[in-house]
Amino acid sequence: MSRTYRTVGEPATASFVVQGSEFIGHVRPVESVEAAEAFVDAVTGEYADATHNVPAYRVRADADGDFLREYSSDEGEPSGSAGKPALNVLAQRDLENVAVVVTRYYGGTNLGVGGLVRAYSRAVKEAVDEAGVVEERPHERISIELTYDDSGTVRGILESEGYQFDAEYGERVHFDVRVPIAEAAAFRDRLRSATSGRVDLE
Repeated sequence: MSRTYRTVGEPATASFVVQGSEFIGHVRPVESVEAAEAFVDAVTGEYADATHNVPAYRVRADADGDFLREYSSDEGEPSGSAGKPALNVLAQRDLENVAVVVTRYYGGTNLGVGGLVRAYSRAVKEAVDEAGVVEERPHERISIELTYDDSGTVRGILESEGYQFDAEYGERVHFDVRVPIAEAAAFRDRLRSATSGRVDLE
């Protein structure tokens, strides 16, 4: 499956003040619901003194790309004034595998539901603009374990393909690689033939 999707290019934040209330939009690309929830927890922890930390995410939750998980919460703001507008921005821009949290420090003036909808929407829009939108293909992670003798060959393949990977050198060498799902089977075959089958793949 080589279906492409739109997501944000990198983590970003954007902030502004409306009638004394500060709004900070945080956005980042994520690859799973777990990663989205971890991001929400991290921002909520970092800004624990804020009046509200409003989360929203859209994550393609399975490898086949059939199930899109959407989530938002108003986190104590009036119903429908915060989480839904944040999620709507992601939906209108057709973004997937992306999580946002809008942090609000209350400034003493009630903005009303309409004012909140505008402010939460703006925080997400500005954070997304800051991050930039990119076309992505679904990826999977492949774990590779092999001996030092074969590690140079495999590292050469990874670098020639331009895949993102982490390397760990212990008793054996371990590579953790991010590969487009559409290319994963051919990539596994290539590694097996390059090492005469001496590579352990997960």
